[in-house]
Amino acid sequence: MEIIRVFFADLDRAWRLPREGRIRLRVIGSAALMLGTGYSRGTKDGDILETADVTGKVKDELVVLAGKDSALAVKYHLYLDIVAGGLPFLPQKPVFNPVKIPGLKNFEVSALDVTDVVVSKLLRFNASDISDIRAMAEKGLLKAEKLAERFQSAVDAFSMDARAEELPKYVKNLHSVERDFLEVPASDIRLPGWLE
Repeated sequence: MEIIRVFFADLDRAWRLPREGRIRLRVIGSAALMLGTGYSRGTKDGDILETADVTGKVKDELVVLAGKDSALAVKYHLYLDIVAGGLPFLPQKPVFNPVKIPGLKNFEVSALDVTDVVVSKLLRFNASDISDIRAMAEKGLLKAEKLAERFQSAVDAFSMDARAEELPKYVKNLHSVERDFLEVPASDIRLPGWLE
């Protein structure tokens, strides 16, 4: 079993907070790629999206058990980072796929779909992001038409955000991926009228 799945299994065994039903953990970023595709690369954090399930005492317990300075972080050189829901650059309705991790009793883990992970990485677009995107393209898991469609959905969702003025930069990053990794022409992305 991959190290990231073992990490979540260990977290499940360590869970102490009583609760009815399983807690839904929505994994994003490179950790989602690892859980969803078997992709492997060194990473220090597993990003979890803050949701109605991951607030208050649940959020606090996750940080205690699996946060940056936790025993699990020391053991696996991996920690959970909880990301505010409005922060990532995501399509209006992000797609999460269930992840099978044998023996989980307290959690239901899902990973952000590959294309939506790539869309989210076009905001920061650093060397690790580019490497992840290239790997998904090389594995044949990234389709140009779907990427453009999901990117447009993220633009539409982000158009009223305070960071919307950065959208032309994200479009440039998308076009770089289309040209360099997918070898297709740049897609026509509609930006809010005040940005064009």
